[in-house]
Amino acid sequence: MIRVIIEREIVEGLEQYYESAIADLLGVMANAEGYVSGESSVEIHRPNRYVVITRWIDEAAWNRWFQSSERQELLNAIRPFLLNEEKFTLLKQLSMHRDKWTT
Repeated sequence: MIRVIIEREIVEGLEQYYESAIADLLGVMANAEGYVSGESSVEIHRPNRYVVITRWIDEAAWNRWFQSSERQELLNAIRPFLLNEEKFTLLKQLSMHRDKWTT
């Protein structure tokens, strides 16, 4: 299993348009082969900086999604809102820790 962290900085004032468009992207991505889960977050003190964290069964599944025409079409919908290019980080899990709040 891998995690992919996608960081995006949005042009100030266009955040609500980005959030609407990203909801569509996440909905389509949820049906991609090999997709496990994901979440989209916004930085508390920089409301135009977003981080998407997704989990995939393996890097090959991520690469299929990354290169898919569906992703390219949806990326074209959010591209006008991006201040700069997306930043990607691919991670593999080394260990897992549970905190006292997890049941």
